[in-house]
Amino acid sequence: MTSSVPAERERDPFRVNRWSTRVRWRLAPWWAKVALIYFGARAITTVIVLVFASRQGSNPWTGAQPGYFEYANMWDARWYQIIWLGGYPSELPLTETGHVAENAWAFLPVYPVLVGAVTWLGAPWNVASVVVAVLAGLGASLVLHRLMSRFLEPDRALFAVVLFAVAPVSPIMQFGYAESLGFLLLALALLLLVDRRYGWLMPVVVVWSFTRPGALAFALTLGLHWLWRWFTRRKDPFPVRERVLVASVAVFTGLAGLAWPAIVWAATGEFHGYTDTELAWRSAYIGYHELVPFTAWFQSGGWWVGQPLGTIAVIAVVVLFALVLFTPAVRRLGIDLRLWLASYAVYLLAVFFPQSSTFRIVAPMFPLVGALALPRARWYRWSVVALSLLLQIGWLLIAWGIDGLDWTPP
Repeated sequence: MTSSVPAERERDPFRVNRWSTRVRWRLAPWWAKVALIYFGARAITTVIVLVFASRQGSNPWTGAQPGYFEYANMWDARWYQIIWLGGYPSELPLTETGHVAENAWAFLPVYPVLVGAVTWLGAPWNVASVVVAVLAGLGASLVLHRLMSRFLEPDRALFAVVLFAVAPVSPIMQFGYAESLGFLLLALALLLLVDRRYGWLMPVVVVWSFTRPGALAFALTLGLHWLWRWFTRRKDPFPVRERVLVASVAVFTGLAGLAWPAIVWAATGEFHGYTDTELAWRSAYIGYHELVPFTAWFQSGGWWVGQPLGTIAVIAVVVLFALVLFTPAVRRLGIDLRLWLASYAVYLLAVFFPQSSTFRIVAPMFPLVGALALPRARWYRWSVVALSLLLQIGWLLIAWGIDGLDWTPP
């Protein structure tokens, strides 16, 4: 009886092992591959983070050389613990000049409630916050693979997950932040939209609206989706039932996006309570100003590089991003993902003040990894992964580690 392994492989046991590993990988179910990629990326990031933690000095959140879980709960992570322990203030705190100060209303409740539920099982807060974030990141990776599989071949869809898992701001998925939970809900919403399972969007949108900001951008996406389907109805029928359903879900999503500001108003009696709270975070840069849509980017440009160069830079970024949306690689991802990217860009342009948090705030544009995953050359793929890991280090240097009076929050 002949051996199933070729003779040359029998003479080279290492080659046999490599061959067996490749076969097992190819035969593994997609979800197992995604999980291995995700946890492998998290292991690499953990090593990087531990090196940073070993060099971290004493700061407002930790002592010198903190352990991993303590280090992973700096910056805004503490606001979520404050919410769980003490809830939200009934009166907005004020600065000495009478302006609304930074407070817990800027942070939505789903993540701290989930982390708090895990602490009931006996886990300390610092551990529970990381566990919830990591598991949500795994869920986001699994749903992203399904989403990318709608447009890309299996190997490209899987490499898109690799890029998501090692992205420059991916360490946030193992810190005490709500980002990874937001990624999961966004990926699920986009998958439902692409598959045209409109009714299921409502419960997802409700949870998302109380997890991370972005529902208003998704409402715009749904509105544009309705218009696209209307103008292409001859090629792609758009029955009356679906017209009504999509329009209803779009309105529902818009209302869900406004629900939290309404709750802040009801709880504090301040109509602008939520927006004033958010504006408190940019006051360190430009002082206190009212929220005027589509002005913050130009204010930021002026603060960083002066005028008129700041305005020119903003216009250049807008034009460049618009051009990116029409590149063949991005068009490969389908109209719905492109509508989301455009909608979220408009949302950020309307309300966000660019500063060191920009890298984290633009992360919901993660469907772009599908475009970056198209080239199959090994040198390209290894280079992109290596560059992403280097950029992780850069992001941690800029935004996470604290050196003296740090003004670059993540």
